[in-house]
Amino acid sequence: MNSLGERIAYYRKKAGLTQEGLAEKCSVSGQAVSKWENDLSAPDIALLPALAELFNITCDELLGIRKKEVAAVAPELVDLTKMMFKLKVLSKKGDVVNVNLPLSIAEVFLKSGSICGVNEQATKLLEKIDLAQVVSLVRLGAVGKLIDIKSAEGDVVEGWVE
Repeated sequence: MNSLGERIAYYRKKAGLTQEGLAEKCSVSGQAVSKWENDLSAPDIALLPALAELFNITCDELLGIRKKEVAAVAPELVDLTKMMFKLKVLSKKGDVVNVNLPLSIAEVFLKSGSICGVNEQATKLLEKIDLAQVVSLVRLGAVGKLIDIKSAEGDVVEGWVE
């Protein structure tokens, strides 16, 4: 998927929408969606956040911007009090949970096994996260996407430290 149009078509199909269905949700014509997908035009910039939300992805993902999966920094530069833990849970049932917390607070939530709004299946996935191991990796200088869990049922948990 190299172009914006290819990504829109891919995510539209993944969401189970027709071009007309997507057009209706975006208040545009089916012809407009067809033009997007054929790279003859692009959606208005104001529509990008709505498209991303509709597809349960970020605007960066929609635009094809990829973050480095994992990067290394000098361990002496790591300050856990300034690190952010970002967690994204996408359940097969359509639940979406995004958590952005300082690493120290995230550690408390994950140890308690309770993050508000997370369904039972997603909670089971979260229990698989060894936060002590994540913190150990961060202390050694690893940052970026450190967690990528996909269950057989289709649930996804991703976690980053930045």
